[in-house]
Amino acid sequence: MYGYGMGLSFFDPTFILVIIGLVISMATSAYVNHTFRKFDEVRSRNNVTGTQAAQFILQSQGITDVGVQGISGNLTDNYNSKTKLLSLSQATAQSTSVAAIGVAAHECGHAVQDAKGYFPLRLRAAIVPVANLGSSLALPIILIGVLLRGQFLINLGLIAFSLALLFQLVTLPVEFDASRRALKILGDGGLLTAEEVPMARKVLIAAALTYVAAAISTFLQLLRLVLLFGGNNRRD
Repeated sequence: MYGYGMGLSFFDPTFILVIIGLVISMATSAYVNHTFRKFDEVRSRNNVTGTQAAQFILQSQGITDVGVQGISGNLTDNYNSKTKLLSLSQATAQSTSVAAIGVAAHECGHAVQDAKGYFPLRLRAAIVPVANLGSSLALPIILIGVLLRGQFLINLGLIAFSLALLFQLVTLPVEFDASRRALKILGDGGLLTAEEVPMARKVLIAAALTYVAAAISTFLQLLRLVLLFGGNNRRD
């Protein structure tokens, strides 16, 4: 009789999926940091900081209920639709670089999405609690299912983990749309010159790739769990 997963063997060929996901994530992170540093050295001609750019964009879009604050960290910029706060990291808030203005504009893009009731943004916010709970409980449920030889529990755990992938997939259109809005606002508002907008685009494309990498990595983890515990490896 053979159990779930690796049986009596210490070699797990599915672990290559984890390695692939890790390599993709590390390579993407390195590319994002390289791209940001490159264009962080290019000062914008209008000499505005990331904070000033964010405040200008919000005002130009008629958004008056969103505050702008600085936070610690590097590239920890985010927009919180619940608190109506746009938070800019130290590398963005006081910098006048093209990269900083691009990142600030991207977060403003989320505020614009929120103001206009962009459905994918609302959907992502709605599934966050469920996705977090599912990803936290998935492995314990699967392990209990393995110990009790209960395929129902294992399948329930796999479904719970798949909620994390669902969150990643919903995040993709949200992030790409925010960048699209940001680049249009930057071009139309004159915050960046015609030569600087393509530079900001490269920064935002690099940043968007981190979400693509996260989705791929999560998919590979789910695939590994399915291969190990999905029922095909059980033989009585």
